[in-house]
Amino acid sequence: MCPPALPHASGQKRLAARMRRLAFAAAIAASLGVGPVAANTPDELKALRARIETLKKEIEKIEGDRAEAADALKESEKAISEANRALRDLAGEKGVAQDRLQDLGRRSKAAGDAAADRSARLSRLIHDEYVQHKRGYLQMLFSGENPAAAAREIHYASYVSRAQAKLIDNLRADLAQLQRLAAEARDRTVELAEIETRQKAEREHLARESQAKKKVLTRLSTQIRSQRREVSTLERNEKRLTDLVERLAKLVPQRRPGAEKPRRPGEKVDAVAEAGLSGAFASLRGKLRLPSRGELSNRFGSPRPEGGTTWKGLFIRAAGGEDVRAVAPGRVVFADWLRGFGNLIIVDHGNEYLSIYGNNESVYKQVGDAVASGDAIAKVGNSGGNPETGLYFELRHQGKPFDPLSWVRQ
Repeated sequence: MCPPALPHASGQKRLAARMRRLAFAAAIAASLGVGPVAANTPDELKALRARIETLKKEIEKIEGDRAEAADALKESEKAISEANRALRDLAGEKGVAQDRLQDLGRRSKAAGDAAADRSARLSRLIHDEYVQHKRGYLQMLFSGENPAAAAREIHYASYVSRAQAKLIDNLRADLAQLQRLAAEARDRTVELAEIETRQKAEREHLARESQAKKKVLTRLSTQIRSQRREVSTLERNEKRLTDLVERLAKLVPQRRPGAEKPRRPGEKVDAVAEAGLSGAFASLRGKLRLPSRGELSNRFGSPRPEGGTTWKGLFIRAAGGEDVRAVAPGRVVFADWLRGFGNLIIVDHGNEYLSIYGNNESVYKQVGDAVASGDAIAKVGNSGGNPETGLYFELRHQGKPFDPLSWVRQ
């Protein structure tokens, strides 16, 4: 469930920030060479997501109407993923609002101190002028005193008057700034309260969906485990993922070597864009980090206990809730529930390299989002009916899986 937009100016500001993030992601996507599907505008990003959704439905249609017990988990697991992503986004918004409120507090104190200082200086000037010149200017002129001295006194008095006027103007400006800061602080306080209300609603939604998933697992756990052990089920899962990768490749044409746009001297390029432009992923062999901490319980190429097929990736047994991190810069080309893999996220790294992360409790990113190396993109779980909590991880080039461990830093 997507969180509702906040009202008034605060909601508009967040919408503008979200639009800027989308524009940034679109720029990264364009630099990665995604050709006709580069999401240059929110409308194009929406169209790309619609095409990915259509692609997923086509794969499901090809499979026919055969249902599996784990499919009963689909809606609750997708809802859990959405609720966790919403909570993560809200936590980010809350952090920004809290930082802004603290900054406003510091600025308000500085403005208050400045106003108090100006007020004190103005009081001293008024007092000094009163004490030194209470006789008045005409009395000084006709008192018989030295005219030059009287002129100096009058000039000094005019200087003091101008200083008073300037202090008064500055004091008014300080007070106006204090009013503006106080108004903005009230807005941020209201914004924080709204965020906390939405967080509470999302937590309640998450609790309901988690309970729904638990009930399904209790009712169908034996059937789900039995089907996962069937060779035919494993083969269908592998084919489903391969079909998805092949179809994604058609939607996301790659920039070929030598097709890079020449850069002007001194021009800066974002690290994510640089990865796609230079084919940098190929240079990362032996330098990657595994996407999650945990125990390797299955390795690429090893036979599966059910027989008939081998592992096409790694399974990293890890604690639920552990962050899943992108192994390299790229952009998300798939983020949804897929039979056999649960909440799945696929990142395109350019030059036909993909990283695949499955069985997540939640995915934090959406199609079109740019990611940097080490970004948290998902949360470890056991979605898709997996009896173990952990991460399924694959690397593919030109659609074919290869051993991730040969690319990992030893």
